[in-house]
Amino acid sequence: MAYRAPEIEIPKVDIWSAIFDRASKPFPDSQIIYQNPDTGRHYTFSYLRETTISFGRGLRRKWAWKKNDVLALFAQNCIDTPAITWGVHWAGGIVSPANPAYTVRELVHHLKDSGARALFTQKNLLPVAMKAAEEAGIKKECVILIGDEEERGLGYWRELLVGSEEEGKEGKEVINAEKDLAFLVYSSGTTGLPKGVMLSHYNVVSDMYMVHSSESTFLHWKDDSLLSVLPYYHIYGLQCLVHFPAFFGLKSIVMTSFDLNKFCQIIQDHKITYTYVAPPVVLHLAKSPVVEKYDLRSLRMITSGAAPLSKELIFKVHERLGTEVKQAYGLSETSPVTHMQKKWNLGLGSNGPPLPNLVVKFMSPEGVEVPLGKEGELWIKGPSTFLGYHNNEAATKSSMTPDGFFKTGDIGYEDKDGNMWITDRVKELIKYKGFQVAPAELEGVLAGCELVDDVAVIGVQDEEMHTEVPMACVVPKQGVERDQEAKRRIVEWVHERVAGHKRLRGGVEWVEEVPKSASGKILRRVLKEKFKGYKLVKAKL
Repeated sequence: MAYRAPEIEIPKVDIWSAIFDRASKPFPDSQIIYQNPDTGRHYTFSYLRETTISFGRGLRRKWAWKKNDVLALFAQNCIDTPAITWGVHWAGGIVSPANPAYTVRELVHHLKDSGARALFTQKNLLPVAMKAAEEAGIKKECVILIGDEEERGLGYWRELLVGSEEEGKEGKEVINAEKDLAFLVYSSGTTGLPKGVMLSHYNVVSDMYMVHSSESTFLHWKDDSLLSVLPYYHIYGLQCLVHFPAFFGLKSIVMTSFDLNKFCQIIQDHKITYTYVAPPVVLHLAKSPVVEKYDLRSLRMITSGAAPLSKELIFKVHERLGTEVKQAYGLSETSPVTHMQKKWNLGLGSNGPPLPNLVVKFMSPEGVEVPLGKEGELWIKGPSTFLGYHNNEAATKSSMTPDGFFKTGDIGYEDKDGNMWITDRVKELIKYKGFQVAPAELEGVLAGCELVDDVAVIGVQDEEMHTEVPMACVVPKQGVERDQEAKRRIVEWVHERVAGHKRLRGGVEWVEEVPKSASGKILRRVLKEKFKGYKLVKAKL
């Protein structure tokens, strides 16, 4: 049996109660939790609590909001997001965050699959949001703006707030923490469009407590401040940068999206001590000349997740800035964090040991647990493990064992100290900067291109960016010239139809045929072997 951390006590309560109805908390109600670095607008803990209730009450009074109604959030990072999220929960609803880089096609799928009743978005995203809402059957009056910009003819979320003087006897919706959904987050599947991951209130609360058991050993609300740059719609940002600041009492400065100069400027101006990032940010900190322009001495620690980091990058950041970089591991299906280094130089290069209350196994292809130190597929079971895939029983059954283990699709092993090392993937998903890209979805898009007769998409390594990127192996239609112009047109075809992280940054390579099994399944491993050691010719996207 693999290493297990000591168990901790986790209350079986909903997210709102875990954050706002605790018997005690170490920080005052006046503590600033979220702040906009451009405007200074902020939420204190007490104002945050008050706003969630006002918004939840407004949803009921003005929209007749019912338990399990779904609100989709299609927005960049915004300090209003936490209040809106927990206001929906207060009223018994479900929040479904959507990638602000989605095209209309992708957002329509998200809205329809989640069954969203309303779409909250921002002014700069309205061209996509309005078209998608119309196609998904969401009424214009249910498309609502958040943030600092309004638009004539559309509702603004603060118009839904109902003050305490109108409270009456109305209270928070009764939640069954283990069964009622808090979130529908979307994670790419190997067979096509993203799948809705059903996370209960107890799933999210459990992970919050589990991470707190590790992070609270060195974080303190009086001494530390957090830079929020990971996207809120992604489960990593949702948990670590929406939930954790309010639970820990940490002041967080919220960036709309990543910009290296602004990232460094905020660290310098606000004396930021800690941040959660994905590997590309670590790469910038290690190598970019921009970093030299700023005083980043306050930044004592970073946690990187979503994809593995090399030891070399970790050392470069430490040598350059004196900043410790530790790693963590998680998935949408585990709410997300399951493993986390306690100190950067313990198990250097690994994801650290599992968090409390989890059972972790490494399994052979035959379904037998392998010995310590041997590679196997990572299986995880615990209170943070999701309830299943929304409207997709087949996918749920194929990824969950009868006794509750989630088959992650990642290959790795555990060392004698309990640290986990991820070495490969079973599933065919491409990991681009921590985002999951489904080859089958891109193949479906490419099938509609007039230049393409047959196609398979695989991941190839971009050594400069330390990430995988999608590459299309294309059999061109008869009469199509196999030249760079045709490749450019194919890349552009995909570019116009998918979110930014799904673009063919690995470009296009011509093949005589796409290898397939007798049943017609694409044999991607054959193509990966063919292009092993492939020198990447970057598509300029």
